Amino acid sequence: MSKKTRLTAGDAELTINPDNGCRIESLRIGSTELLRQGERYGCFPMVPWCGRTANGRFQDGATSHQLPLNSPPHAIHGTGRDTAWKTVRADAREAAFTYDLAAPWPYTGRVTQTFALAEDSLTLQLGVEADADSFPAQAGWHPWFQRNLGDGGKDVLIDFTADWQEERGADHLPTGRRIGPTPGPWDDCFGMPDGVDVTLTWPEQLELKVTSRAPWVVIYDEQEAAVCVEPQSGPPNGLNTAPRYVTPIDPLEITATFAWRRL
Repeated sequence: MSKKTRLTAGDAELTINPDNGCRIESLRIGSTELLRQGERYGCFPMVPWCGRTANGRFQDGATSHQLPLNSPPHAIHGTGRDTAWKTVRADAREAAFTYDLAAPWPYTGRVTQTFALAEDSLTLQLGVEADADSFPAQAGWHPWFQRNLGDGGKDVLIDFTADWQEERGADHLPTGRRIGPTPGPWDDCFGMPDGVDVTLTWPEQLELKVTSRAPWVVIYDEQEAAVCVEPQSGPPNGLNTAPRYVTPIDPLEITATFAWRRL
């Protein structure tokens, strides 16, 4: 079993568990834990797909592939979160991990995730490489931010400006129609073609900005204890509706930054 990896910078501390899907288990600023703990907790990588894939099926040309239905009737959030990752390097402020794509994903390749912690920010990177055959893929992150940081503080406020919202059908999948952003609560995907930019504010405590050059973000705030801001390279069911092909000479790469300041 690999040991957990801890990074520190100033009063920021990050804990990563490579054996548990290379999940961030904890992000603490001083004595304040930013990520929900418990059953659904921390921040996990979504790879090699994000969100729901309809009925667990996707097409690659004329070939149809079936994925396990881990959120029936759909397949959700990829396989990386269920995999033990290999630690490539780790020092005080930076770490890198990999895992090799394998069944039930039908293609071979490698996924790399890196972490860089500073006193006021965390930068995450995911890369998906193909060994031989090209394949459609997605990558992103699913953080569970605490709705309330405690100490008598107020619940978090979410602020963002999106170009559009993917209309969500009864099956929780985008219908293919883009609509104007609607008021929350949300379990919805938004288009930000100039890059993800979402601000979380815990009044009088902390401001945290989630930014990425990725053009999509899912906002999920229907749970009482947490809110999720999920930058991702494509929309839910995107293996079918907006495939981005990874080839041996053209990997998929995505970066996201969480930057914070005390209020």
